[in-house]
This record gives sequence, structure tokens and C-alpha cells, in this order.
Amino acid sequence: MLEILKAILLGIVEGITEWLPISSTGHMILVEEFAKFDASGQFMEMFRVVIQLGAILAVIILYFNKLNPFSSKKSKHEKKDTLNIWYKVIIGVIPAGVMGVLFDDWFDENFYNYVTVAIMLILYGILFIVIERRNRGKEPAIQSFGELSFKTALLIGCIQVLSLIPGTSRSGVTILGAILLGASRSIAAEYSFFLSIPVMFGASALKLVKFGFDFTGMELAVLITGMAVAFAVSIAAIKFLMGYIKRNDFTAFGWYRIGLGIIVLGYYLINR
Repeated sequence: MLEILKAILLGIVEGITEWLPISSTGHMILVEEFAKFDASGQFMEMFRVVIQLGAILAVIILYFNKLNPFSSKKSKHEKKDTLNIWYKVIIGVIPAGVMGVLFDDWFDENFYNYVTVAIMLILYGILFIVIERRNRGKEPAIQSFGELSFKTALLIGCIQVLSLIPGTSRSGVTILGAILLGASRSIAAEYSFFLSIPVMFGASALKLVKFGFDFTGMELAVLITGMAVAFAVSIAAIKFLMGYIKRNDFTAFGWYRIGLGIIVLGYYLINR
């Protein structure tokens, strides 16, 4: 029962931090220090990635109509626009997909540590604050997916490769990159959601294949519980973020990242 409660806690953390630009890895590191599973390191490595499937399902449910090019309710032109979004998603995931397959394990082995996570939290927190101040009062050049060019989509995808470094935040670096290239906050956030679908499905599939499907009954229960909770919490987190950025910028998330980075670094120094 205790392991299920821990899975619920991590599912909540995953559901919130996967979509807000605050780094799910940084939060997971801290939470796992106080809610250690009675499981192998290999299972936990797989668990952290695979519970993201629950979070991804939330995006698919919330944006099903927008992402469905075969809807009978859409005109021919609307179906073409939907396919256009998918083409830009495919282009955008190529860089991270290639680099992830080749170097994902290497990045985890060499950078999955307190210091790297803390530095990335603080660095990108500062960048959010600086970029938002720079853009204050400026009108975004890209305010719809039709205005997002294939070249810009590819550039955002190249920037997303930086998310392989733990603590960076996949959504955070994607949103920052899109805003830097002229996208509005809502387009930047939605594009980061859509890019996550193939990226995180692929990462989860790789981890499952690597781990295998030989779960114990408890491991399977923990995995399903984490995914289910991550799905439910992700629905709320995505709705919150899209409502929040209609009235606010990302500065508050920048300060939050800096504060969390200091906490992670302080915890490491105290317990070194």
C-alpha cells in the first residue's frame, strides 16, 4: 500500500511539472529522496519515463479535435491545416529523436546529478526572466500555427535537444526557443505539448523495450497508478497553464526555477 501512495505522489508531481516549464527531473530528484521506492534502480529509471504516457494521454484528449485531421466536422481546408500542424510536429521532433536515441543514456549517466539539475534550473529561470523583459510590449510575429514556418519548427526542434540535459525542462526549453523565434506564448506552449506526443511516446517505448515486460504484480500496480494519476493531474495542469498565460507571462516560473535550483543545490551541499 505504501508503494502505491508513493506512486500517487510521483504521478502528481509528474502531471504538474511535465507541462509547466519548471523541470520534472528537478522535482523528481527531490521527491524521490523522501519517497524512496522498494524497487531496483532499473525499474525506477523506466518508471520515471513511462508514467509520462499518462501525461501524454491528457494532451491527446484535450487537443483531440485540433489534432484530428480526419474529423468529419472539419472542412477540407481545416483538415489541411491540421495535417500542416502534424508536418511541423514531425519536423520538430527529428533532432531530439535522433539525439535521444544516440545519446539519451549517455546524458543520464553523465548529467543526472544534483549539480547539473540545479544549474539548469537556475540558468533557464534567469533566461525566462530576461527574455520576458526583453519582449515586454512587443507583438509576437507568430500568433497561429499557419504563421509557424517549417524552418522555425525545425529550429525549435533543434533547441529542444537541450532538454536531454536533466533539469532543463523539455517544455521549458521548447517554449523559450519558440518565444525567442517570435511565437506567442500560447503557440509556444501548444507546440511544446504537441512535440511531446511523439518524443515521449518514443522515449517510453525505448525504456519499456530496454527494461522488458517482466513486471511483478506490485511493479505493474505502481506503474499503472502513476500513469493514471499523471493523466488526471496533467488535465488540470494544462488547463491552468493555458489560462494563466492569457493574462500573465512566464516570469513567475523563472523565479520559481531559480528558487528550486537553490534548494536542490543547497540540499546537495548539505548531504554531500
